[in-house]
Amino acid sequence: MRLTNFLVRDAIIPRLSVSAAGVNPDDAEAVGRVKEQVVAEMSGSLRAAGCFRDGDLPDIVRAVMARERIGTTGIGQGIAIPHTRHPAIDRLIGTLALASDGLPFKSLDTEPAFVFVLLLSPHDQPGVHLRALEAVVRTMRDEEFVKRLRACGTQDEIWNLLETAAPGW
Repeated sequence: MRLTNFLVRDAIIPRLSVSAAGVNPDDAEAVGRVKEQVVAEMSGSLRAAGCFRDGDLPDIVRAVMARERIGTTGIGQGIAIPHTRHPAIDRLIGTLALASDGLPFKSLDTEPAFVFVLLLSPHDQPGVHLRALEAVVRTMRDEEFVKRLRACGTQDEIWNLLETAAPGW
């Protein structure tokens, strides 16, 4: 599975508007607010791209944050993969966002996250959801790919790079 099979090109965010200025990475409540802002901005981008109804946005954000409370999706090495399954979603969708200065995300390695991949899938497709997570992890394992990704400044640059990536890069 390739990331371009499920990422929504028009929902890609080359520069998140979320700021972590003044946020202490050890302040769980403040980091939680940053996480929710990231999830809300990314989910809002998918909604703006027509992937689900406006009224579903708050519930989708809550569902992703509930999953985040189970355990961080900040997998380390500057990558976070917030995700959930939700009844308002009828097919696997996702988006990618970049934060040039990094954002605290309670990642496993305690380092900030720079690359975020949000995945949303229907409840009745857990296998597809897991395969998408696997594809993201395999692709993001390649340090050179992530370095090139972080250097992208536009949706088109990001998409073109994603298209060149073979499954698992």
